[in-house]
Amino acid sequence: MTKLSVNINKIATLRNARGENTPDVLKVAEDCQRFGADGITVHPRPDERHIRKKDVFDLQSKIVTEFNIEGYPSPEFISLVKRVKPTQVTFVPDAPNTLTSNEGWDTVTHELFLSDIVSEMQAAGIRTSLFVGTNLEKIKAASKIGTDRIELYTGPYAKSFTENKEAAIAPFLEAAQLAKNLGLGLNAGHDLNLDNLNYLITIIPWIKEVSIGHALISDALYLGLEKTIKAYKNCLIAL
Repeated sequence: MTKLSVNINKIATLRNARGENTPDVLKVAEDCQRFGADGITVHPRPDERHIRKKDVFDLQSKIVTEFNIEGYPSPEFISLVKRVKPTQVTFVPDAPNTLTSNEGWDTVTHELFLSDIVSEMQAAGIRTSLFVGTNLEKIKAASKIGTDRIELYTGPYAKSFTENKEAAIAPFLEAAQLAKNLGLGLNAGHDLNLDNLNYLITIIPWIKEVSIGHALISDALYLGLEKTIKAYKNCLIAL
């Protein structure tokens, strides 16, 4: 069954708005796991506008499931990841001022750069994932780089889902099949929600993990965190 990793960046955003410790990021991470989440994802950015470096270190002892740290592979980020040693590191091509991840790696252009950092992480015993789009040549390049997994950027799928879900899923299915044939583990994330998640998993049931933050935390404002996590877990049962 596909695992659910809850991205808690939005919890940190809310906390930072008041400069104190409400809501408590560490407690929310513990509660997410207690309510059934299979992992916790954080994306520390250089300006620390949500998750801070201190949070990453503090979370290290609180994660009993899987810990996924996302970020651009700057020297500072690499140093952080090597000190924390999470279950997985997901490399994204975000510039420092990017509001949210909005594209995948050009793995063809950056093949050498990514190969070096993937090897470095794997030598440290950390599973690697590269954030990519559905371009088939770039997925082939990701395989050459040697990454353990790729994470499909599902923003375009989510945007087109309500208009034509079959057309929306088509390039993702083709990309997922190629990844499977190449022996790449497959993750997915970005703009997934209670409306579009189950269809994705039903069509591509070999997705190993989805990372969901914004929609899940927004739904929790209405449903409560425990009921929301259970609802998302139910969406991961392929029909």
